[in-house]
Amino acid sequence: MSEHGFGIIGCGMISEFHAQAIRAIPGARVVAAYDAVPGKAEQLVERHGGKACRSLAAFLKVPGLEIVTVCTPSGAHAEPAVRSARAGKHLIVEKPLEVTLRRCDRIIAECARAGVKLATVFPSRFAEASVLAKQAVAAGRFGRLALGSAYIKWWRTQAYYDSGAWRGTWKLDGGGALMNQSIHAIDLLQWLMGPVESVVARAGCLAHERIEVEDTAAAVLRFASGALGVIEGSTAAFPGQHKRIELCGSAGSAVLEDEALRQWQFAEERPEDAEVRARLAEGTQAGGQADPRAISFAGHQKQFEDFLRALETGSAPLVDGPEGRKSVEIILAIYKSAKIGGRPVKLPLRAP
Repeated sequence: MSEHGFGIIGCGMISEFHAQAIRAIPGARVVAAYDAVPGKAEQLVERHGGKACRSLAAFLKVPGLEIVTVCTPSGAHAEPAVRSARAGKHLIVEKPLEVTLRRCDRIIAECARAGVKLATVFPSRFAEASVLAKQAVAAGRFGRLALGSAYIKWWRTQAYYDSGAWRGTWKLDGGGALMNQSIHAIDLLQWLMGPVESVVARAGCLAHERIEVEDTAAAVLRFASGALGVIEGSTAAFPGQHKRIELCGSAGSAVLEDEALRQWQFAEERPEDAEVRARLAEGTQAGGQADPRAISFAGHQKQFEDFLRALETGSAPLVDGPEGRKSVEIILAIYKSAKIGGRPVKLPLRAP
């Protein structure tokens, strides 16, 4: 790969994983960092190199800056993303792309207008178990998909929500257990099962204080294919369980637990299936179910490498802007259904 200069906007917890992923890629390096909080950018560049900037304008003028990764709070992605696109920088935006469809669409439109590439960070798509499941769906190995479910029963302490004024707010967090934590599994579910047609949901804040958003939600889905599904997401489930995706069809079933395959069974067995089961039965536990810092940067690295391949080949990144928008729309539909007493909400939603 060619030499690529990255800059990081927002130097909170997740920026550390971005920086580590960038440094692990041959030919990639951190050239700049910016955070509105004094001192945070300086701390990041001390560990990972580059120039700490005191304004976004100065950041965007740093020589060698080609790709910007946006790590600000979720509801503060649009402004730095739009300004970066207008400055001709390619963009990798942490999940969610934004917290409203209007803001998602603004980022997507500005990147298209500027002719720059855009990706939304969803590392779970790059795990081998996820890739194999996607290939099996495409090959028709599940037969008629009947059920697709996501279970994200995690734990976050009250101290986690109290650690930042933006956490647990509609404006900057965009939601709670679904928009912040469960979104990875929701993205994976819709990627594997296809578009969601409608949702029926309930949500509540059951175990935390001083937050505006849900810490527990449950939804029943109907996919456009006619298949049904369930999403259960929580940050109120001590001590936290591994995220779990279940796919069931008339000719096969698969259960993904983090990066492990707990079930991989088809009516028509292939020679490689036994090896897949043996190799991925345990897999790598991605972590994060109780501690947001207990994850690996490996998934980010794979996604950043996919982005660099897209730059060099002219192709689209696997998780581009429109792909990143899909999970946001599903979550907003769930919130809407919960708000109106569990009545059905159909997709697509109108962007308010």
